[in-house]
Amino acid sequence: MQQIFRSDFRHPQTDVSSLSEPHVSSVGRIQEAFPLRAHQEEAAGCEPLDELYDALAEVIGAEDTTECYKSYLLPGGEVVSLLESVALISSGTTGLVTWEAALHLAEWALDNRHTFTGRTVLELGSGVGLTGVAICRACGPSRYVFSDCHAEVLHQLRGNVRRNGLIEPAAAVEELDWTTATGGRVTQVGADVVIAADVVYDPEVVESLVKLLSEVLRGSSPQLLVCSTVRNQETYGGFKQQLKRAGIEHRVMSGDVSRVFPYDRVAPIEMISLFR
Repeated sequence: MQQIFRSDFRHPQTDVSSLSEPHVSSVGRIQEAFPLRAHQEEAAGCEPLDELYDALAEVIGAEDTTECYKSYLLPGGEVVSLLESVALISSGTTGLVTWEAALHLAEWALDNRHTFTGRTVLELGSGVGLTGVAICRACGPSRYVFSDCHAEVLHQLRGNVRRNGLIEPAAAVEELDWTTATGGRVTQVGADVVIAADVVYDPEVVESLVKLLSEVLRGSSPQLLVCSTVRNQETYGGFKQQLKRAGIEHRVMSGDVSRVFPYDRVAPIEMISLFR
């Protein structure tokens, strides 16, 4: 009986598209189908089997699928394929899923390809890599450096970069912890453009980020763009206040972007350019 449940309801990791319906877990399907299977047993004149309930408990108790592949279609017909977590928070981080600001920044990049063409780009807090892969595929940077600090995120990021055919020296993945990194470390990358998406979410993290951005702008002064989903006005306002105290000016990049990817656009998303 356990084998019947496994064959009927357990399934391998499934490819899903960003255009498709949300992924439904195997446990959810089991919970829906179990009453029907039990009813069929009773209608056939059979006593409910202990094996049936044991199998249900075993399968529900097992770890469900925690990852899935998502495909993002670019305007030119190319596809960005990423392995992502199905949970917003996993392995103690939110960096294993693609967030709205990353999608918005990718859309802005696709509308402003000249910003990246032939230039070296450093991305802070790359997560699973959607923005960077899209820019590498469509905008023609001379070199793109993805970065993050969480070990599991870096592992997933490296896999996604390889999965999309990006290799050294055109693309690199580096560990960069804002709490310990120096402006000199960032300057070594030689970036003409520094970008970041959805990195303003925690006041303690913001403090380290602003300190790093200040050091970066004190050095080679690359073009610096930060894209944020404004979920908490107090946190985002605190970020701007810290920028001001650090002597960093900002300009809001107003205007619409082409709607390339389907995502929730209810929460406000703001992109700013930073400079001294």
